[in-house]
Amino acid sequence: MGLFSKLFGGNNTANLQSLINDGALLADVRTPVEFSEGHVTGSVNIPLDKVAVQLTKFKDKKHIIVFCRSGGRSSQAKLILEQNGFANVTNGGSWTNVRQFVK
Repeated sequence: MGLFSKLFGGNNTANLQSLINDGALLADVRTPVEFSEGHVTGSVNIPLDKVAVQLTKFKDKKHIIVFCRSGGRSSQAKLILEQNGFANVTNGGSWTNVRQFVK
């Protein structure tokens, strides 16, 4: 997997589908305005600038998938979560990428 893929998603589709099927928390880290313009069904909106102060929303989740518009902010959110002890975080890249796996 290349550096770009590691930073901005690039997860194989089977892995994302498996995590979603297993009940992953879908966290959209875009702004509330972006979220209101379209989002993944069942996702929660936790803007990137609020991730560090809303860690309790991620607690006790078996899997966490973070995503945004392009994968940049979700890469930052993944890093914030990992720095706070969460090891079960996947960068899903863009919200449209994640949306294709939600039934």
